[in-house]
Amino acid sequence: MPAKKKTEDVDKKPATSKKIAAKKAAPVKKPATKTTKSTMATATTEKKAPKKTTRKPSTRAKLSAQKPEMPRERRFENKLNSFGGKKKTEFTTEEKLKALYQLQLIQSEIDKIRIVRGELPIEVNDLEDEVAGLETRIQNLSDEAEEVNTLINQKKQLIKDAKDGVKKYEEQQMQVKNNREFESLNKEIEYLQLETQLAEKRIKEYTADYAAKSEVLETSKAALEERIKDLNTKKEELEDIIAETKKDEEQLLKFSDDAAGLIEERLLAAYNRIRTNARNGLAVVTVQRDACGGCFNKIPPQRQIDIKQHKKVIVCEHCGRILVDHEIEI
Repeated sequence: MPAKKKTEDVDKKPATSKKIAAKKAAPVKKPATKTTKSTMATATTEKKAPKKTTRKPSTRAKLSAQKPEMPRERRFENKLNSFGGKKKTEFTTEEKLKALYQLQLIQSEIDKIRIVRGELPIEVNDLEDEVAGLETRIQNLSDEAEEVNTLINQKKQLIKDAKDGVKKYEEQQMQVKNNREFESLNKEIEYLQLETQLAEKRIKEYTADYAAKSEVLETSKAALEERIKDLNTKKEELEDIIAETKKDEEQLLKFSDDAAGLIEERLLAAYNRIRTNARNGLAVVTVQRDACGGCFNKIPPQRQIDIKQHKKVIVCEHCGRILVDHEIEI
């Protein structure tokens, strides 16, 4: 029996070794991975290339790209000549809007030229007003000082006359025959002496007043000389700037008068009123990004359609400016 057990154990060992070798040789199966929605979405985005959106250029941009830019004066002249020899009462609404817009463009160019001058015109006006005020003040002080000096001379003359009177009455006292005449002459002498004292007091007051006025007068004269120097310097600077832009400004002012002559009096008066009330001097503005070019408030789509039709003059509901579209400039 023990011999049989040993042989069975020997037979079992090679069988177990064969199973181990078979397991090592067998290929290992990997677990299947589940595809989720996120991985599918990333795969689709990687496959699709991003599309580039190109914005179509406007007709104004196309025409400006095709035609070379014309000089400013020539452009305004051509625009004004395009109205022909028509009477302003015969203009259509579109032509009226074009004339208003051209007038606005011309006057905006004039404003740009005047902005170059900066605050110089205002400073010159302020200095001129200050110089005029100082001159008036100096004149008034001179008159007052002269009056005080006249009063001083009058008081001096009064003192002199009073002294002569006292001397005369004293001589008469030596020739009196009774006490009553002596007392009356004595009262006259006392009265003249009081007049002399009062005049001397007034002379002191007038002299102090005259000295104060003379001091203020000298200070005002020195200030006037400084202001006149500043005024001359500012005027020279302003004249230099005006000389540089004088030719362009005169030409633009001529164009402005020509453009104003094409517009009815009623429309021109309304335009001037809006331009005066507007801060930036814009009375006619274009529609920019669906908004008013003056106050930048949104314009309803239907109102934009009405503006593009050029059948009536439309104003902004918020700022009151006249609205036009870009096509009216072409």
